[in-house]
Amino acid sequence: MPEVADRITAEDLVVVQILSVTVPAPVALGILEGRLGAQLSGLLHAVPGDIDMTDADVSDLAPRLLAARAWQLLEDQPAVGWVIAGKLLARKRPRLLPVYDKVARCALGCPRPSFWLALHAALRADDRALYRQLLALRHTAGLPETVSALRVCDVAVWMGHRAEEHTCPR
Repeated sequence: MPEVADRITAEDLVVVQILSVTVPAPVALGILEGRLGAQLSGLLHAVPGDIDMTDADVSDLAPRLLAARAWQLLEDQPAVGWVIAGKLLARKRPRLLPVYDKVARCALGCPRPSFWLALHAALRADDRALYRQLLALRHTAGLPETVSALRVCDVAVWMGHRAEEHTCPR
């Protein structure tokens, strides 16, 4: 919904619980009613919401820029950390920002300088071969076009890795 695209809502907080995380109550209140929410909205407003990661400029994903600053602001909150921060931002920018959690890190490692930049490069490599494969997978699965290629990638990595029953370091 465009009217809440730049604001984390109660619905967003509930939806990320489906992804096995809970935003601590004091942080949730700060997001919904406090200064934290206003800060995040300001940052999200400047992060493109209408482009796919594949089409994004590297500058949209660089660690020093606005999406990364929003992620850092969330990560720095008590009991939030990188997983919850990433899932909240992925919810707000489903075409641009991937879900990067402990399963994804176990499957894909911790690329440097940033997971976002490494995935961006992989999606664009070989004339966007991976991106095209994800779109084909979305079509084969009968998913609507509203499901981004990035979300198909998230699910494919997560399901594929979980199915292999890996033991990942914490």
